[in-house]
Amino acid sequence: MQVTRHEIFQTSLITALAQGVYEDEMTLAELLGHGSFGIGTFNELDGEMVVLGGTCYRLRSDGSVSVPDLSERTPYAVVTNFVPTIRRTITGPLSRQEFSQVVDGLVPSSNYMYALQVTGRFEWASARTVERQERPYRPMVEATDGEEVVVRRDFAGTIAGFRTPLYESGISVAGCHAHVINDERSWGGHLVDFVLAEGRVELCLGTDFRLCLPLTEEFGAADLSEDMSEEIKQVEHH
Repeated sequence: MQVTRHEIFQTSLITALAQGVYEDEMTLAELLGHGSFGIGTFNELDGEMVVLGGTCYRLRSDGSVSVPDLSERTPYAVVTNFVPTIRRTITGPLSRQEFSQVVDGLVPSSNYMYALQVTGRFEWASARTVERQERPYRPMVEATDGEEVVVRRDFAGTIAGFRTPLYESGISVAGCHAHVINDERSWGGHLVDFVLAEGRVELCLGTDFRLCLPLTEEFGAADLSEDMSEEIKQVEHH
């Protein structure tokens, strides 16, 4: 497989988000200038973000899906211009673990970053969404504690996410970090679990990584020397 250079862009650090740095100056307009596909959140943790085809969707804890104004800001997001180099049609049913094994077999090396898109029909999927926070901000492990996991059955939708090498732990979410949204754009959130009935998986290999750190007082004051890997794991995978 021929590998061409492809950039993945990220604003802020997952460690900073885990510590409660929930505001930045990065507008959605600026973010979308770096990529038409991705995931993240919004200032004050006001919903989960999915970017597909250059459109940014906000998935809120009340179950609503909307397209926010481009002047809104994000404290953490990862985007790229999605150009798939690996494609595979899958017939299930496949659990998340079985699906992950299929993807492991598709990637040429686990040392690269991959943008991952899955389009298809799901027997079911479960997702949760962050609730908007107010100052003084609590650490993310506290802010997300008790979040409701919502199950959606028999729907067509898209998983958007990134598979990130373990060496990026603390910068990004090591492993797989994914969000889901249905085709009607009426439901979605942070992907917890699923069974895929049938679909198409596409992977975009990333060789270049561009990181933009916030020029804010909160980010400057955060203690980023602390190992937050367990807290991040708890927030992302519970």
